[in-house]
Amino acid sequence: MREQPDYVAYVRERSPRLLRTAYLLCRDWALAEDLLQTALVKAWRAWRRIEDDPDPYVYRILVNTHASWTRRRWRGERPTERPADGPDPADGIGAAEDKAVLWDALGRLPHRQRATVVLRYFEDLSESQVAAALGCSVGTVKSQTSKALAKLRVDPSVLASASREGE
Repeated sequence: MREQPDYVAYVRERSPRLLRTAYLLCRDWALAEDLLQTALVKAWRAWRRIEDDPDPYVYRILVNTHASWTRRRWRGERPTERPADGPDPADGIGAAEDKAVLWDALGRLPHRQRATVVLRYFEDLSESQVAAALGCSVGTVKSQTSKALAKLRVDPSVLASASREGE
């Protein structure tokens, strides 16, 4: 059994990556910061009970908290065409137009499918790590990821973007 990392050291080391995950889940930097802060508070309360690697536990808190926020979302705000804060220039997705197309397509995925894609491909977690973070089986992760990728492959905006690249 590995020694439990200190909470403060964990937060210092992992906050940037966790913030990126929160942003990819909720698509808004301000909400992502609130989501991460809420998740870290919840993790702090349970820190003594977390065994070994705290990442799966914290990822699960992020995903579950985001899901509960979207279920009871305040509908008074009107979304704009583009987020006020731009995407991180070092995120490695590709050209700006492709980022916007992928961003919009990810936003149209159901919550659970988006969570599996974000954790699997943007956070580079294994299928078993995603399953642990989401509290489901590896088979569920595989099927949700497969369904999400299938939807992205036939998304009209993604297809249009791909056809422009081929010209």
